[in-house]
Amino acid sequence: MDRRDELRHFLGKHAGTKVLPEQALKEFLRESGLPAPASLYLPLGAPFPDFSHLSYPLVAKVFSPKIPSKTDVGGIRFGLKDAAAAASACYDLMSIKDVQGVILEEQAQPGTEVIVGGIIDPQFGPVVMFGLGGIFVELFHDVAFALAPLTRDDAFHLMEQLQSYRLLTGYRGAAPCDRETLADILVTISELMATGLLEEIDLNPVALYPHGAMILDAKMLVALSSPHVSSP
Repeated sequence: MDRRDELRHFLGKHAGTKVLPEQALKEFLRESGLPAPASLYLPLGAPFPDFSHLSYPLVAKVFSPKIPSKTDVGGIRFGLKDAAAAASACYDLMSIKDVQGVILEEQAQPGTEVIVGGIIDPQFGPVVMFGLGGIFVELFHDVAFALAPLTRDDAFHLMEQLQSYRLLTGYRGAAPCDRETLADILVTISELMATGLLEEIDLNPVALYPHGAMILDAKMLVALSSPHVSSP
């Protein structure tokens, strides 16, 4: 099954949905070979599920298309070390206005945070965006763009366009980040955007490690105007 068929199959499970649940999106990304934490989704009002297959510590996060920023509404709880703490956090988050559910997932280790995104540009078509997270995007606007889809060589070239690129290579004695895994992420996201089935992908942040990476937050907007979503 090629990338377009994989995406069509996934979108068919969520027909009519423009903003996909983060937990379902991360499961799709894992099936596509990308690193994302194990998680489960608790819909508002549903019975509390068994989450014994998840490893502590856990993080709980609100989900709702009406909540653009989880942080702004106090919608994240970190460092949940046992079942009681996880249950308490989930019930607390369910009380936030407009919440549709809570995502409970394994908490990743901190790393060098980057942003990987994709959009449909009115002039150029599918485009991939890459930048370092935190102040490098917010204050210095240190981002780079490339047309999708990318080859692996294109992905490495995109990384090198950042002014802050040296932070990925082991600046001042720090261990270099795993750019091979980052290239995998960039190429896969570019291939998804090149299908024409999506309006936007936003992986923000992605934590990079000396070995491996982890997609900590993910959003995907479906191009509902396109007659692409069929039943699986």
